[in-house]
Amino acid sequence: MNTPQSWDARAKEYSLYGFTDMPSVHQRGTVVLTHGEGPYVVDTDGKRYLDANSGLWNMVAGFDHKGLIEAAKAQYDRFPGYHAFFGRMSDQTVMLSEKLVQVSPFASGKVFYTNSGSEANDTMVKMLWFLHAAEGKPERRKILTRWNAYHGVTAVSASMTGKPYNSVFGLPLPGFIHLTCPHYWRFGEAGETEERFVQRLARELEDTIQREGADTIAGFFAEPVQGAGGAIPPAQGYFQAMLPILRKYDIPVISDEVITGFGRTGNTWGCETYDFTPDAIISSKNLTAGLFPMGAVILGPNLAARVGAAVEAIEEFPHGFTASGHPVGCAIALKAIDVVMNEGLADNVRRLAPRFEEGLKRLAEKPNIGEYRGVGFMWALEAVKDKATKTPFDGTLSVSERIANTCTDIGLICRPLGQSVVLCPPFILTEAQMDEMFEKLDQALDKVFAEVA
Repeated sequence: MNTPQSWDARAKEYSLYGFTDMPSVHQRGTVVLTHGEGPYVVDTDGKRYLDANSGLWNMVAGFDHKGLIEAAKAQYDRFPGYHAFFGRMSDQTVMLSEKLVQVSPFASGKVFYTNSGSEANDTMVKMLWFLHAAEGKPERRKILTRWNAYHGVTAVSASMTGKPYNSVFGLPLPGFIHLTCPHYWRFGEAGETEERFVQRLARELEDTIQREGADTIAGFFAEPVQGAGGAIPPAQGYFQAMLPILRKYDIPVISDEVITGFGRTGNTWGCETYDFTPDAIISSKNLTAGLFPMGAVILGPNLAARVGAAVEAIEEFPHGFTASGHPVGCAIALKAIDVVMNEGLADNVRRLAPRFEEGLKRLAEKPNIGEYRGVGFMWALEAVKDKATKTPFDGTLSVSERIANTCTDIGLICRPLGQSVVLCPPFILTEAQMDEMFEKLDQALDKVFAEVA
């Protein structure tokens, strides 16, 4: 067998790419990275890129944070691996569960660990099915989410994800119901105020509950800000309109904070930013600052008690993963929480968020930018063919992909999502690095729009 020689050729020969635009890979090749320096990553040719995607939203402390690396090394030396089955778990697991409940919006609660956000959302659905059945309501299995939501890639969490690409897998599974995306700019009707838009979505929710039957619905899942939908904050007053309806019908509310948790919106939790209290929180990504694959289901007191009662009834919760509550992951998470909350990272997000918004506001003056949107350190620019009518570019032009590729050429990594370009940099970004990010994005936008507009 002849082994390909270049990094690109080796990657193409042996790797299957996920969520990757293959025409771009065929034309441009694979960027193979060797290491990182602060918010920058470096490829096999020594080229540096400012990673305004934080890896995949998660490398919030950058790519070489010594404290996090030392925490991992120390735990590997002390106790390099274990599980959380059979009444045994590491001391780090116990300490992390304590910490997560302490920093949550809940007065008390319980924590269950997974290896990813996808698995945590999947686990939460199973918990809801489990507790409803234990309470004599096994028909309560339907799950409410929203179009353009992203909750993961397992069969269940992909069914929750309101994205058309999941149709290639024959998903969603039956019983997963998607409500209107709360993106007023795109889905508000002609002449409809933002307030009336929210009222319409609240009516849709109640109509859906009444049509399906409240006694068939297991829970409502929502990202405080839709991340992979394109950094979409909810319309003003959205959660305040939706939660009373859900409470009225005793439908548990799950805040999917895989992206928004631990500082991305400027607060510890996105539900704090949008002033609502859920029944449970899903955490991942920032939980370990990207240094370890981990997810967590954080149950508030009501769900913790109800799940606990269901467990006692059959004497176990028959669910878990080999690496659930891994001691190294928990040690890293404990350090990551401390770094974000006590070493100035969350403060930096709050301090620079206005500068971030101002930079995007300037770029949004371009005739082919229809909207800038976001909060904290998660923002997006939406490209349009016609600004007045909000008409998007023809999909065959792959405008956002072209913008992202052009950015890569000049040393900036950003993420194309639909017709949007998303920026979600590490929390350590400096003012100078933010200026660099905007300068390079400005160049890329002008180049691509000159080609396609």
